[in-house]
Amino acid sequence: MAKKKTKFICQSCGYESAKWMGRCPGCGEWNQMVEEVNIVGKQPRHSFQHTDPNHQSKATSITSIATKREPRVTTQMKELNRVLGGGVVAGSLVLIGGDPGIGKSTLLLQVSAQLAKTEQKVLYISGEESIRQTKLRADRLHVSSPELYIYAETNLEAIHLTIDEISPQFVVIDSIQTVYHPEVTSAPGSVSQVRECTSELMRIAKTKGIAIFIVGHVTKEGAIAGPRLLEHMVDTVLYFEGERHHTYRILRAVKNRFGSTNEMGIFEMKESGLTEVENPSEIFLEERSKGASGSTVVASMEGTRPVLVEIQALISPTSFGNPRRMATGIDHNRVSLLMAVLEKRVGLLLQNQDAYLKAAGGVKLDEPAIDLAVAISIASSFRDQPTRATDCMIGEVGLTGEVRRVSRIEQRVQEAAKLGFERIIIPENNLGGWTIPGGVEVIGVKTVGDALQQIF
Repeated sequence: MAKKKTKFICQSCGYESAKWMGRCPGCGEWNQMVEEVNIVGKQPRHSFQHTDPNHQSKATSITSIATKREPRVTTQMKELNRVLGGGVVAGSLVLIGGDPGIGKSTLLLQVSAQLAKTEQKVLYISGEESIRQTKLRADRLHVSSPELYIYAETNLEAIHLTIDEISPQFVVIDSIQTVYHPEVTSAPGSVSQVRECTSELMRIAKTKGIAIFIVGHVTKEGAIAGPRLLEHMVDTVLYFEGERHHTYRILRAVKNRFGSTNEMGIFEMKESGLTEVENPSEIFLEERSKGASGSTVVASMEGTRPVLVEIQALISPTSFGNPRRMATGIDHNRVSLLMAVLEKRVGLLLQNQDAYLKAAGGVKLDEPAIDLAVAISIASSFRDQPTRATDCMIGEVGLTGEVRRVSRIEQRVQEAAKLGFERIIIPENNLGGWTIPGGVEVIGVKTVGDALQQIF
């Protein structure tokens, strides 16, 4: 006879306890322990298998394993293909997270229609909308294909039977927090349900060779809701970012077993859906003010793509005992470090100044090559002297004030030249070994002080 066993599970990290606790010992969060009933003695669920269940797997020497390149299916969205590493891999499990209303369902419905037009069956499973509501959204996006199947269901067993019946090449689950396993007694969206449902979907994807896209809700902190185990189980984790009140969206790969995690895809939300932005540098610079102090442009690398971004700084005398340091899109600690370098090595008195910095366009910059542009924008605002509108700065700044070498300098300079920049400040060690584009003056500097003398 089946026995009922009560346990308490943390909804943030999945920690299990036999008794309720106000604070989770695993992650330290408060009021996250939820009671769940586990029925012991029921029929065990199928275990995950990489190979045919009728043939037992054996250990094989790594030198005798034949390798082949994973076939990929490319969509009509080049930005999505770039983030995925070149296209969709058969049998992969892809998790897409993002804020409510950011465009996750819109993106996947458009991609589903594009894949269906290649005469491949796509099953779109909606747990949040009815079939008619999904059809209305498809009409608004001008999405239609006889190979695109819509199914409104949240029961995982019914979803499994439908997948066996239709035999699609691609499946979209919108969203994983609404799907439930009937053998798990907890509510949909709980840690146990998310873990069990994802495990079953992973088994389906690997054994049948079906590429499955999963939509995941996010918490108020911006992390995907559910246990951290969810991100470990899937092959790829994508985050869809952007302000809901702005039209531009950024798709980033946080984890990717089949490609780079440094790639970024940029889309624009329009009335007819999401459209690709082929040249994001023009977007980030289109509203730049000319003749304003504290504004510089840096050529940053997002994966294999160079992107020109405007960095803005506002330095003003503080009215408090401790000056404020605020940064948006730039690491706060990096700003403090560069201000200390400017004060010690260049002689700028910044210890009684408030500093506010921002990467325009909502993009997040985290590579060392932006250091020089950040330092120059701070100095420009402090001195109230604008930089030239056709200047671009590239370089990493060390604690001794030196400007250090950066990677992919030729691609960065070519992108800046393509957008009309005439003078580019780069590290002196990056000079030589590559061809400078015509009509561009490239100046090599050794220290931050040298760079400030060239610009002002």
